[in-house]
Amino acid sequence: MTQQTIIRLQGFGVSHQAGRNSRQVVHDVDLEVRQGECFGLIGASGCGKSSLLWALAGLNPHWHGTMSIFGTALRPGQPFAGQLRRDVQMVFQDPYASLHPRHRLRRTLSEPLQLQGERDIAARVDAALQDVGLEPDIATRYPHQISGGQRQRIAIVRALLLQPRLLLLDEPTSALDMSVQAEILNLLTRLKQQQNLSMLLVSHDGDVIDHLCDRAVHMQAGRLSAESRGQTT
Repeated sequence: MTQQTIIRLQGFGVSHQAGRNSRQVVHDVDLEVRQGECFGLIGASGCGKSSLLWALAGLNPHWHGTMSIFGTALRPGQPFAGQLRRDVQMVFQDPYASLHPRHRLRRTLSEPLQLQGERDIAARVDAALQDVGLEPDIATRYPHQISGGQRQRIAIVRALLLQPRLLLLDEPTSALDMSVQAEILNLLTRLKQQQNLSMLLVSHDGDVIDHLCDRAVHMQAGRLSAESRGQTT
């Protein structure tokens, strides 16, 4: 059975800023990601892979071309609304920078659920923490009081609490020690299988791509090449 296409990009380009100071960093990308797979973009720092991911997440409005996510055609600068806001979540490269330093972790994790009017928030947060191998009492701490690996698990919990269908991963292990990297990759693999998640992963590390991705393409100077890694089809 043919898998549903959940991301479709055609003639897709991304720029930094707009107007006279604009600099295009992603050029003429055609890309499809299918339901239930982890698709990888591999390339050196500065190749444009993170810029593409941020545009997909709705965090950079300076793009052109065609973008469709879960069948919804989007326009540059159009904010995600309704179900799409829940369906697409992102895990950032630096978990410390993505967590409010003066908020206890429980507040950080609870806020997305509160904004959506969800119920049983405390129980859901506790269950999600346990699902990634953390004890619920860690939520009483601040980000600086836990390790880098624990912070990345917290970032993953926050992304998954709204039960998304698509997870965008921006170098999720690059700031971690090698032993912790393996733990996070194994965790993401398990969560993908258990929750039938689709993922788009960007990384400079071929081993990370090979560990997690079903298909992948290489990116260089803002363009996709024919070279592929992972379990390609």
